[in-house]
Amino acid sequence: MRRYGLPRAARSRCSRRSQEDDTPMSNNQQYPYQYDAQYDAYAQPQQQPVPQQAYGYDAAPPQQQWSYEDVPQAPEAPTPRGSAPDPAAQTPQGLDRRAQRRSPIIEPGLQPAALTAVLGLLLAGGAALGSYALLVPLVLLQAVTAAGWFRLNGMWPARQGIALAFMGGVVADIALLVAGRDNGPAAILGTLGVWVLLTLVLQLRSHADPDERMYGLMATVASAALAIVAAGHLAAEPDAVTVGGVAVAVAVLARALPLPTVASVIVALLAATGAGIAAGGITDFGTGGALLGLGAGACAVIGHRVASYDFPSRFVHMTAGVALPLAAAAPAVWLLGRAFG
Repeated sequence: MRRYGLPRAARSRCSRRSQEDDTPMSNNQQYPYQYDAQYDAYAQPQQQPVPQQAYGYDAAPPQQQWSYEDVPQAPEAPTPRGSAPDPAAQTPQGLDRRAQRRSPIIEPGLQPAALTAVLGLLLAGGAALGSYALLVPLVLLQAVTAAGWFRLNGMWPARQGIALAFMGGVVADIALLVAGRDNGPAAILGTLGVWVLLTLVLQLRSHADPDERMYGLMATVASAALAIVAAGHLAAEPDAVTVGGVAVAVAVLARALPLPTVASVIVALLAATGAGIAAGGITDFGTGGALLGLGAGACAVIGHRVASYDFPSRFVHMTAGVALPLAAAAPAVWLLGRAFG
């Protein structure tokens, strides 16, 4: 039996081939596949040498930069009483948050009340001089009413709406001068109806969103209605306008006193009644001036309250806060003037 199970000649050839395969390859001969260390799972990562010339022996290696944004911020603790105010609360964001926590009722104050009193006295003096003298402060009142109502509703700038409302008041004044005081209600209501229809047509042609279009329609109609209703001073009896203007002036000044709300309203109504009695005694209106002064003062207090529904805004207070007490008192002046005049 042979040892490998192969012929001797075959064994000799296999041995010669194995010896040829074991011979080392020359430098010019290349392997069919190149070795790449990154695909070797058992290869050890080589550390890159750090250049020593970058820093000396005493210098530390560079560290990673960081910022305060990477550090989680702790919740703010409430500020104790008597401590210094937080600077962050003085930023616009902090002021907005503080304003939102406040009451939306901010009364106009003494300066708008003084302007209302001046405008009321101008109406009273103009009525005593004649219709055309009354027309000058009345047109000013209508312009301030139109601008103040739009700003009170947060719509600014709204030049077209303000101009439309103001023109409604001017048209009502012209209609009253043409038709006379006896036809005053017809002139005012007719102008109001035409202006509501005109405002509706103009808003339907707008390309704004439906919600914004409806909001603009309501604001324009209300502003035009107030400006047109203010023309009631021109339709009322001159003595009634004089008594009502004085009563509104005194009531608004009393309302601006630093008193609690209920006490301030009571003082304003009493002051308006007393001013009506005094003005009625000077004019030919007589004792009916007490009721006229009370009615005009009550309407002025309501208009003053409406102008207070806003966050602190000087423009609102100097427009709506000035005009709304006098504009709201116009129907009472006309009605009570016809009843007791």
